[in-house]
Amino acid sequence: MTHRLNRRELFFIGAMLFGLFFGAGNLIFPVFVGQEAGTALGPALLGFLVSGVGLPLLGVAAIGLTKSEGVFELAQKVSRPYAYAFTVLLYLCIGPAFALPRLASISYEVGLAPFVAAPHQTVSLLGYSLAFFALAWWFARKPSQIMVWVGKVLTPAFLVALGILLVAVLVHPLGSGQAANGAYRAQPLLTGFTAGYSTMDALAALAFGIIVVDALRDLGVTEPATIAKDTIRAGALAVGMMGVLYALLALLGRNAVGPFARAANGGPILANVAHAYFGTFGNGLLAVIVILACLKTAIGLITAFGDTFKTLFPRLPYQGLILVATVVPLVFANVGLDRLLAVSVPVLYAIYPLAITLILLGLLSPWLGESHWLFGTVTAFTAVPALLDGLNALPTSLHTGWVAQLLQLGDWLPGFAYGLGWTVPALVGLVVGLIAHHLSR
Repeated sequence: MTHRLNRRELFFIGAMLFGLFFGAGNLIFPVFVGQEAGTALGPALLGFLVSGVGLPLLGVAAIGLTKSEGVFELAQKVSRPYAYAFTVLLYLCIGPAFALPRLASISYEVGLAPFVAAPHQTVSLLGYSLAFFALAWWFARKPSQIMVWVGKVLTPAFLVALGILLVAVLVHPLGSGQAANGAYRAQPLLTGFTAGYSTMDALAALAFGIIVVDALRDLGVTEPATIAKDTIRAGALAVGMMGVLYALLALLGRNAVGPFARAANGGPILANVAHAYFGTFGNGLLAVIVILACLKTAIGLITAFGDTFKTLFPRLPYQGLILVATVVPLVFANVGLDRLLAVSVPVLYAIYPLAITLILLGLLSPWLGESHWLFGTVTAFTAVPALLDGLNALPTSLHTGWVAQLLQLGDWLPGFAYGLGWTVPALVGLVVGLIAHHLSR
């Protein structure tokens, strides 16, 4: 007979999932949204919450409702070759290529860089990233212990440290914000929505599904229907916590404009605000916050990378895979935060629509079915405009030659200017897929 989770066990599963989600981007991106949105924070935050909280919840729910163990099983509903390609690309994005190196870069630049003299920054970053990834690798060696370390130790410590800063933000606001800046002036809702892509949480929801399922099984939950239900319950708890923190961090960013100049990303904003409230202690507190946030997510990403690639390629050893997932981002982390963000954003704009449509099709499968015609057609109609969205997110200095010619095609797509050019083609693909499915029957 399958075990039924009590409230305490459900809380620790939810806290573990929250801890896996809430990493580097979750700290700095809502702060930056708050700075740029200013007095238009309401609609901008709503858009950010839809993509930064709503989509991850839907992703966890899709894994649960389809009784899939992870993204590979869900993507197989398109085709097996596509499942391999999409899963590998997704895990490279949220693993060694972008998310993992970003965790080390952000935690160093926000937390420790203020304490290091300028001539020693490069060597210090290398030493810190070595220690950071060595520690993450050490915890990831035993996947069965991830709920203990992430859910019961690191996440509560992180919440206490962050809570101290956010209480100060609420009790003594530094300012009330200024007018919206950039794209937030014209379309704060849509700009906030696409800003949520940068958290990578919709991708992470698909990736962390296997960790949640394994944790539930370790607790004795074995029946697929119960696993599905508990996965959704834990996901709701995790994203609820994320939503509250996103709102408070965005408020922090909005109130910082005026007392401080605008910054290129959320890291300097956090550093300025922490120092304004607590002086040198604030810098130390922020270091603890970002290191804990990034370390627990790094443990989860390395574990998920090893688990999934071991499933995809059974001959590869888990310990060897997590070593690769540790060494590669160690190298990339020393490139610099701004360069990493510049490269990662276009890739996210290209892959996010494919993840969103896969999640939505999984959620709607009880009503629409799981036909390969349906999944394949929607994916095919989404892929080309998603690629155009990715090209459009490149720095404008690269919008020349063949890139400029392709981008002219995007001008025909509604919402293309805001990174949403894929939405109408995806709906067309849905209609075509349903028709093809019924004709094939």
